[in-house]
Amino acid sequence: MSDKATVGVLGTGIMGAAMARNLARAGHEVTAWNRSPEKAAPLAADGIRIAATPAEAVAEADAIVTMLHDGPAALDVMRQAAPALRPGARWIQSTTAGIEGIADLAAFAAEHGLVFFDAPVLGTREPAEAGKLTVLAAGPNDDSAANAVFDAVGATTVWTGENGADGSASRLKLVANSWVLVLTHGIGEVLALAKGLGVDPKRFFALIEGGPLDAGYAHTKGGLILGGDTANTSFGLDTAVKDARLIVEAARANGVRLDLGEAGLERFRRASAQGHGGEDMAASYFASFNE
Repeated sequence: MSDKATVGVLGTGIMGAAMARNLARAGHEVTAWNRSPEKAAPLAADGIRIAATPAEAVAEADAIVTMLHDGPAALDVMRQAAPALRPGARWIQSTTAGIEGIADLAAFAAEHGLVFFDAPVLGTREPAEAGKLTVLAAGPNDDSAANAVFDAVGATTVWTGENGADGSASRLKLVANSWVLVLTHGIGEVLALAKGLGVDPKRFFALIEGGPLDAGYAHTKGGLILGGDTANTSFGLDTAVKDARLIVEAARANGVRLDLGEAGLERFRRASAQGHGGEDMAASYFASFNE
């Protein structure tokens, strides 16, 4: 297998588009498809072939990358691609699909003779565009085609196991995302409280700067809130609703009570109902107010 692969990318939202561009920049032959064609069209300027159907995108592909909304969406798109799937092709499944979702996707892969990689990523728009994502991967870790894809889109690959079907990478992703969402809600509530109490938020940031309570994420998301720039989406709020739901469902199924997780899910839903669903998840800030 050459270190250059033919790759089909299914899903070209914020993350999928960035991954497709970095794959092309690394010299891979990339074909991309998106349910909304206008989101895929700009990739043509990067030398990426735009497919009209999922089947067209995966024809002759050594590797297939799925970066879609959730597990059911990924399964639906792969079923559309099924007539063109080649046995032995690597399926790099990067959608945050949850534990049950991964089981369904792995079963589809086995049915069609695909080499399945459970490979969600950590990162938002900026690291995705820079090719600096962290890839969480479970599957055959000596596979050259898969590793070439991971090297193109990420700065680090964290291997969690050699069997993608066991969902070990997706389980770690849910744990990591739980922390990310807690931080997001935390800074949103802190800044809402500061506003309500008439405290200059700059004094709060000065208070924690450089100490054990400091967190880079607080400055990143807090900056969007204070700058009135939550429309500059790095990670969409409605996508965060889905991720929070998967985390809560996985916890319940395994006998774990997540008080913060459940409250955070409701907070995201409230902000979405206020009209902030298409904004960055930092817009959970607005859930602290009756708009």
